Amino acid sequence: MSEEIEILNEDLYDDGEDTMKDRYFTFHVGKEEYGIEIMYVIEVIGIQKITEVPDMPVFVKGVINLRGQVIPVMDVRSRFGMEERQYDERTCIVVVTIKDSAIGLLVDMVSDVIDIPETDVDPPPKISRKPGSRFIKGLGKIDNQVKILLDVQKLLYDEELEQVSSITE
Repeated sequence: MSEEIEILNEDLYDDGEDTMKDRYFTFHVGKEEYGIEIMYVIEVIGIQKITEVPDMPVFVKGVINLRGQVIPVMDVRSRFGMEERQYDERTCIVVVTIKDSAIGLLVDMVSDVIDIPETDVDPPPKISRKPGSRFIKGLGKIDNQVKILLDVQKLLYDEELEQVSSITE
């Protein structure tokens, strides 16, 4: 699957036009389906051994070695305050770029790459005080479904990103 994403990202540029606009990589965490802008996705890999690192936030499960590069791994379930669950054959690590750092996002299952035009994205609800609500960029309407669109750049506070990035220095 990682080859598909890497190839997809290479093919999305056509004659200088940014065709990544309005394209979202979707995945499941719990009962919900989330989307992140495809331009932040580096690749998708299956679950593998995660080496725990002391003194990290509880949602940072540790690091993986991806072709010689150490990548911190964040459990999205844990970040959103959801109940933990056993990893299985559908559990994946979505490697994304957050403020120039590669971070792996542990998700329950990957879905697809979809187009959601800006006109079909509503702002996030202002009434939610749930732990994950600050990460919501908008709500994408596609067919009769709603996808929760995340702002990848807000998944970590600056101090958390510094702490997590220090692992790889």
